[in-house]
Amino acid sequence: MPRKNPTAVVRLADYRPPDYLIDEVVVVLRLDPVRTQVHVESLIRPNPARAAGVLPLELDGDELTLVAVTVDGAVLAASAYTLEAEGLTLHAPPQVPFRLGVETTLSPATNTKLMGLYLSNGIYCTQCEADGFRRITYFLDRPDVMATYRVRLEAEKAEAPILLANGNPVEAGDVPGTTRHFAVWDDPHPKPCYLFAVVAGALDSLHETVVTSEGRTVALGIYVERGKREAAHYAMDALKRSLRWDEEVFGLAYDLDVFNIVAVSDFNMGAMENKGLNIFNDKYVLASSDTATDSDYAQIEAVIAHEYFHNWTGNRITCRDWFQLCLKEGLTVFRDQEFSADMRSRAVKRIQDVRELRARQFVEDAGPLAHPVRPSAYREINNFYTATVYEKGAEVIRMLKLLIGTEPFRRGMDLYFTRHDGCASTVEEFIACFAEASGRDLRPFFRWYEQAGTPRLKVERHYDSAARTLTLKLCQKTSPTPGQPEKHPQVIPLAFGFVGAGADSIRLQTPGAADGLVILDQAEHVLTFADVGPDIVPSLLRGFSAPVNLEIELDDGELLNLARHDSDPFNRWQSLQTLAMRVLLSSAQRVRGGGAALTHAGLAEAVTALLRGGSDDPHFAALAVALPTEQDMAREQGEDVDPEAHFRARRTLRQFIGECAAHVAERTYHALGSEDAFVPGALCAGRRALRNAALDLLMQGAPAQGAAVAFAQFTDAANMTDRFAALSCLATAGSAARDEALATFEARYVDNALVMDKWFALQAALPEADALDRVKRLMRHTAFSLSNPNRVRALIGGFAMSNPTQFNRPDGAGYTFVAEMIRDIDGSNPQVAARIITGFRSWRGLEPGRRGLAQSALGHLAESGALSRDLRDIVDRMLA
Repeated sequence: MPRKNPTAVVRLADYRPPDYLIDEVVVVLRLDPVRTQVHVESLIRPNPARAAGVLPLELDGDELTLVAVTVDGAVLAASAYTLEAEGLTLHAPPQVPFRLGVETTLSPATNTKLMGLYLSNGIYCTQCEADGFRRITYFLDRPDVMATYRVRLEAEKAEAPILLANGNPVEAGDVPGTTRHFAVWDDPHPKPCYLFAVVAGALDSLHETVVTSEGRTVALGIYVERGKREAAHYAMDALKRSLRWDEEVFGLAYDLDVFNIVAVSDFNMGAMENKGLNIFNDKYVLASSDTATDSDYAQIEAVIAHEYFHNWTGNRITCRDWFQLCLKEGLTVFRDQEFSADMRSRAVKRIQDVRELRARQFVEDAGPLAHPVRPSAYREINNFYTATVYEKGAEVIRMLKLLIGTEPFRRGMDLYFTRHDGCASTVEEFIACFAEASGRDLRPFFRWYEQAGTPRLKVERHYDSAARTLTLKLCQKTSPTPGQPEKHPQVIPLAFGFVGAGADSIRLQTPGAADGLVILDQAEHVLTFADVGPDIVPSLLRGFSAPVNLEIELDDGELLNLARHDSDPFNRWQSLQTLAMRVLLSSAQRVRGGGAALTHAGLAEAVTALLRGGSDDPHFAALAVALPTEQDMAREQGEDVDPEAHFRARRTLRQFIGECAAHVAERTYHALGSEDAFVPGALCAGRRALRNAALDLLMQGAPAQGAAVAFAQFTDAANMTDRFAALSCLATAGSAARDEALATFEARYVDNALVMDKWFALQAALPEADALDRVKRLMRHTAFSLSNPNRVRALIGGFAMSNPTQFNRPDGAGYTFVAEMIRDIDGSNPQVAARIITGFRSWRGLEPGRRGLAQSALGHLAESGALSRDLRDIVDRMLA
């Protein structure tokens, strides 16, 4: 695995085991803002699986100051090693086990990349995944080198009274003759260095104790910045539920005496699963009814669970190499999705997950950044923490479970945990466990890991009224993606059913297929059903059983029939989305041609009916009455996209539906009422979701009345969900009360950075002609900082990714601005810059004028001078 440089390509085919292994690591960190001293002693031995002879020991390093190198206590002469910008090479290390000592210094206070060891608001913090440990010391920075770690932290007691590391605490005290103190932590479980973590600072904390199913008493701790302790209670509750769920559902118990979470405000990622010491972006920990929406609560619950579940799917069993990233991330996303489905509504959770998959991963699959769930090559691994690895990786696990069945799936998981505990594994080894547990040949299924792109499943149907048979011809095809011009058929589990009188008596005549599920593994399949009445409507891809684009000709009446009567809640939702998308795209075409936008009475009636009966399942109803977004429309159209036409078509249809549903929306809004006390559970969250959906429709259909109701809700709201929903209605509708509400919100929350992120993001997404000027003004706001990833993602990212009309302005000014900002951010934090530039990911699908301007902005960025390898990698792939 070559050291990183701007042009090197790392290939899965070139993988070879490390020449040396590390069994034990002792780390001493003497913390100081500008000159932290790091001493690392590693017990190293030649890998018995390597080639014979004396091989050099190549250690990775980045932006370090080397002080000394020792072998078994003896200082090495300078001629015994070579020091380069990317690492340290020992020419002739001992060929028996030896202790390598490396002493370095670094400056946490000036580490703006937020990788390695850095200082955030006075808190020392680490981030080592994927390759940040090399920014702490020279090391074999690869996931297949696993060792036990013992860590000693020293710091000024007044500056950092809390000292945390991986594992269990074993010793603490004062450093004699100084104002400093120390703490020693020991992690008995071998781990790769990307899971190394330390945190030190002045922190408040919340503590509870649980007893595992194996009888172990575990001390739980959540550490937050001073003054934020009370906002950590929900995170603690989610953590306790996560521990219990993993024991009950997967039989997995926690394995250390302590489990700590730390929340910091400057963090590139959402969170990190370091063994026994999870570090979080504080937006996924802190919550109160006054500052967090229901969506925030659900995300906190999911992310807390995700990082805890990594203890087994990621930590106890880790990745052999970074090509296997989906082995921990896709699998753990599947686990956290199942957890959230059990905690809340399974139907609602499935719809939300599919919306996210289509919005992020389907777009990725259709553009220049497409790659397989398990890539075969990369230049910068940080750029492969993608929706494909995470969300599509989870869908592959879900299909695997559906393919082999629930009980064989559980046996396969148990076998995986037993066979590979303590190992750095591969996807092949993972799938082999399920092949053995089920007795199935899963080699064809493995294509989901190797082949990029979203399959298109086209269905043609023929009804024979004399024979009362229905024939479905299913054809699958996956379009070419970068580096993969030819595609093979995927293994697609297709869940299906029928809606209409006599649907229960329909029989599938296809040999080898089970009622309710058929496995498609060829380019074409023909299914024949007997005893089919003339009015039967097929319901295909129930529960979104595979991540494909389904194409079947159903008329408007059939779609409305499915929306009313399908027993599968996902397809009830999908049927309305399909009908709405059909109307919206046709309408956009008319608008581009100078015609009037379209409306649809049947769709408006369906929305009205959902509002009227929504109290039975309010959160489902809230999702079902929402139209596809402009981003959804762009994804569905695929090419020659005119964002302005999409905006105008959608605005017209929203207004029409609002006018038709206004009276019912008003009654629904008042019937649901407001709550005396905020409860973050699923039922209350669903009621709030439907009530606010009704408010939005009222705002569209009766603007003056809606604005008055929204402003009253904004003023009187007892929780952030209702307050921010009202503010969003006022802001996006452009009502006269908007500026007053925005100013009131700002004054109330100006000292709460996470809430101000909502305020920034809302304004960045306003589809108005002055949006770009507004964003530039907001950059001068005292609460905004280019050095904080959350602020940048909220304002700059919000404009690039959530404001299609203004980012895609026909004069190209939006592209130019974002490209310039990306270049500036890249100098201090390449990972954030690389995330923001994905706002350009669909530029090839735009109409010719905008497409040329976007390409020009990307071209100027590519030619603007030295770019980080993170950014260079994505720019080059976008322009290839």
